[in-house]
Amino acid sequence: MTSPDPQIGNDFNRRHFLSMVGKGVGLAALSSTAVASLLEDLHAATKRVEHLSPTEAAMNEDFWFEIQRSFSITRGITNLNNGGVSPSPRIVTEALCRYIWQQEDVTAYTMWSILEPQSETVRTGLAEIYGCDREEIAITRNASESLEIILMGMDLKSGDEILTTTQDYPRMLTTLRQREQREGLILRMIKVPIAPDHLDDITAEFEKAISPKTRVILISHVINLTGQVMPVKSICALAKSKGIEVIVDGAHAFAHFDFKQSDLGCDYYGTSLHKWLFAPKGTGLLFVKRDKIEKIWPLMAADKSQKNDIRKFEEIGTHPAAPRLAIGEAILYHNGIGAKRKEERLRYLSRYWMTKLKDLPNIRFHTSWEPNQSCGIANVEIVGVDPGALGTYLMDKHKILTTAIIHDEFKGIRITPSVYTTLKELDRFSDVMESVAKKGLPKS
Repeated sequence: MTSPDPQIGNDFNRRHFLSMVGKGVGLAALSSTAVASLLEDLHAATKRVEHLSPTEAAMNEDFWFEIQRSFSITRGITNLNNGGVSPSPRIVTEALCRYIWQQEDVTAYTMWSILEPQSETVRTGLAEIYGCDREEIAITRNASESLEIILMGMDLKSGDEILTTTQDYPRMLTTLRQREQREGLILRMIKVPIAPDHLDDITAEFEKAISPKTRVILISHVINLTGQVMPVKSICALAKSKGIEVIVDGAHAFAHFDFKQSDLGCDYYGTSLHKWLFAPKGTGLLFVKRDKIEKIWPLMAADKSQKNDIRKFEEIGTHPAAPRLAIGEAILYHNGIGAKRKEERLRYLSRYWMTKLKDLPNIRFHTSWEPNQSCGIANVEIVGVDPGALGTYLMDKHKILTTAIIHDEFKGIRITPSVYTTLKELDRFSDVMESVAKKGLPKS
């Protein structure tokens, strides 16, 4: 499912592509000449920049033009909210449609006997990206489902403490508050520094908050509000030294920048695939260390014969096979671009618009500029301007979609361009922001 060198994607030629048929990769989609052609276009574009470093390739607009046109999206709206959910490239949409049509032909046989078994190949491809054993990967519907499986499936008792932050995802905090109310668990939340000088400052806050009753730490790999990349490895090492398990919310990290499980050291990892992997909507991933699968209860009951089987977390009743299988084409696309090349482009795009705004009056960033602390997501505030009103103005008057963030500790708008975003679009956004920073919002 992946090329020998995922950074370069050299192996994505037609011969390799067609050879995958025999390995059960996307059988329906592989019969599509449209998908074959799209992959050949990607391979040809990648060949033209394979001699460049990822950082150099990030600035090669001819290459990224080819990536931009591989998405079938409107240019009538500048979408700077790709962190919520992302459009898929045409190769994924084409595959999804073909799987849906195949799924509708003698469904009870085709979906369960032909299509569903092919998801095992998708499992392998996801494990290769994440850097773990395929038997540690469950395919879910989103990050929330993945994380709730763990948060609700752990055996904890009254008085046990779960440590997280005030900036973690609201749905996960709601889940923990429910356990707190029902079972007497104790939810402890710490404040983490905003755009800290050093990542160690964040680890230090966790270390101070750990108590003898702390059993679990929940942290975001990337904080969705600001784009802050968390020091997951150091926090996991700290937790391990004290016998504490760590759950990582990777909703905004997986396929956003290049990393492996060995770079983290966590016990559990949940993410959505419809954000930065560009997979179909309603697809996600759950990693559980193999020796911990048995002790986690699935959200929906599974037979006791599955107690050590990662697939017990996929027992949700009837569900479509098509979105799961089209994850395979998303993996092909991701590896075709190259994980590190993609990371550097996303970081380049964020720094491009940030640099244009940084010297303007009333501009305040809530995101670090350090490359180990942020990548493609950033939060910016125009001091004195309400983020909600600014977001409405950007969309209503300029058709620029952003995300207003209003938190107890800060406020601003979150900007998340993607690989299909053009520099001209970021120029237009920056021009509007400059006008508002200098003059305020126009009076209606």
